[in-house]
Amino acid sequence: MSATAGRIHDLVGIGIGPFNLGLACLSEPLDVDAVFLDAADGFRWHHGMMIEGATIQVPFLADLVSMADPTSPYSFLAWLKERGRLYPFYIRESFYPLRAEYDAYCRWASERVAPALRWGREVVSVEFEASDDCFAVRARLADGTEEVHRGRHLVLGVGTEPKVPAGLAGVADRVVHSADYLHRREELIAAPSIAIVGSGQSAAEIYRDLLESIDEHEYRLDWITRSPRFFPMEYTKLTLEMTSPEYTDHFHGLPLELRERLGREQRGLYKGISGDLVDDIYDTLYRKSAARPVPTNLLTDTELVDATWRADASEFALRLRHDQLDETYDWSAAAVVLATGYAPRVPAFLAPLGSLVDRDALGRLDVARDYSVDGGRGRIFVQNAEEHTHGLTAPDLGFGAWRNSSILASILGAEPYPVERRVAFQEFGVPAAARAGVADAPGRSDASGRPGPLADATTGGAR
Repeated sequence: MSATAGRIHDLVGIGIGPFNLGLACLSEPLDVDAVFLDAADGFRWHHGMMIEGATIQVPFLADLVSMADPTSPYSFLAWLKERGRLYPFYIRESFYPLRAEYDAYCRWASERVAPALRWGREVVSVEFEASDDCFAVRARLADGTEEVHRGRHLVLGVGTEPKVPAGLAGVADRVVHSADYLHRREELIAAPSIAIVGSGQSAAEIYRDLLESIDEHEYRLDWITRSPRFFPMEYTKLTLEMTSPEYTDHFHGLPLELRERLGREQRGLYKGISGDLVDDIYDTLYRKSAARPVPTNLLTDTELVDATWRADASEFALRLRHDQLDETYDWSAAAVVLATGYAPRVPAFLAPLGSLVDRDALGRLDVARDYSVDGGRGRIFVQNAEEHTHGLTAPDLGFGAWRNSSILASILGAEPYPVERRVAFQEFGVPAAARAGVADAPGRSDASGRPGPLADATTGGAR
């Protein structure tokens, strides 16, 4: 057993994705003894979707640190400056970094905080040691040896796992998830027909990439989506205010059943397609159709309900259902790509903690408003495992620094990075003044001095 078993850290992070990496960067200048563990041998971010030219869907300020500390040496702009690319990025006049740039930036940051990161550590169990009032995190190395890292607090950032629809469970080993798209691309383009299943940005990027090669490789390309249309992600400013502390407060306070319904209804707010990409796909179809018919089918309002592999024909037999018409029909494809997203996971290594970890009625982590899952004790926190309790801010890269500021404030009992609590112009529930029966109360103001959403008492004008 490693000698690390004797030391008690302030914080042990499990998983090193962008969110826990951001926490490592924000912890580094503070008086916080933190260590982070991950089974991988180094940082990787969606390498299976590093399609040339693809951008992330949030502005560059949604990096690891800037929304908590714009002066941090671990910002995206600091990386650009060090690389000699700050002026080219400025001249490009786009807020949205290339996906490959974001991955390279995160790897650069991970190298700069390397002393706090422990790669090649697969966490196998977490136990609470009452005698020392700390958690013991047991990790297995590649050579089979084990070591224990002890900490007063835990932050779980284990990420999500590829989601496979129930109808494809029997052929899961034969389909390609978008997470592995580029690793399997050569195999896919050799097939006579390819079906892409999914509604969001990943499905659109894969379709656009394969569409470009359709003439050279002469396959049939189908895009199957349950969505009634190929909808763009809504990106208007008042809608973006839903990625705010106020809306997160509002969503978290709703009953479970209502949160479940809203979660389904709000998918278009962050799981849609870039409007520019939708237009680019149409323009590509138009350009290619000028020379000859394009062998492709765009199937909307259509659910893949079942799939079997027919070895004699070397193809999948797909059972599709058109929701609007309530009609079911058969389809076929030699290859299937699932762009069906990811699902949160409750890691098995938490089992020894038993009732110390809160669960909801559906067996998921019951995440408190401060991102803790241990009955208000404030010792175990989660990253991107709270979409069902906190809404659309959970997977949002732009909200990661805010969440890390909040977690650090809970751990330290002070705010090393000021935590903004009011940033939106709009109210998401019943205004407090209305509940108090104060009909003509002036609007609130935040740190910026902006008036609130109630009527202006002097002019009668509403915002």
